[in-house]
Amino acid sequence: MEIERINENTIKFYISYIDIEDRGFDKEDIWYNRERSEQLFWQMMDEVNYKEDFSVDGPLWIQVQAMDKGLEIVVTKAQLSKDGESLELNVDDKAIPSSVEEKVDSVLEEKFGSHHQDTEEEDEEELSFIVQFRDFEDVIQLSHYFEKTYGIDNRLFHYKDKYMLYVEFDDTVLGDDEQEDILSQILEFGYDSQTTIYRLEEYGKVIFANDALTNVKQYFPLK
Repeated sequence: MEIERINENTIKFYISYIDIEDRGFDKEDIWYNRERSEQLFWQMMDEVNYKEDFSVDGPLWIQVQAMDKGLEIVVTKAQLSKDGESLELNVDDKAIPSSVEEKVDSVLEEKFGSHHQDTEEEDEEELSFIVQFRDFEDVIQLSHYFEKTYGIDNRLFHYKDKYMLYVEFDDTVLGDDEQEDILSQILEFGYDSQTTIYRLEEYGKVIFANDALTNVKQYFPLK
């Protein structure tokens, strides 16, 4: 895989289809299997981070171009401004406002964007995401924020010196408005991470495998 560092926040890399196959993937995986394509992407990003020290915590802007013999991928890290109110994408020097409500909309669009809404199968998927925390105290504070977690599958992992909470909503218990409201509350304590559950399950350490928030609340009372 060929890697080119554009600047502090942008990196470009090229991977051939032969290299992709050597990693255990094929073209069907790339274009039609979202889970496998995510696994390939984060595998490549791990290599990029190792070679170029390009960490990928936080929001990303990703552009993929299919070439004759492989893929060219450009990844740009978004940066929160000092006041925490705007999200700078460092693309054409544009900045996008990012209040908590707008961050929720961004996460929902990312998880279930318009390009995924054309098939009934995608529409029926339950909403899940990974929230990363700056320190464990934020996890404790979040756990005491909720009186109950019914309808919320939540698991806590430790990965790369960070605490990460996997959250999945049960559509049969929580409506869309309830899910968005809960998501906005969670994002007040942490921020959406691009890390996938597959990476956490394979490389992370499980802290609580079931009902993590309730367990954290029980074992770590507020001071």
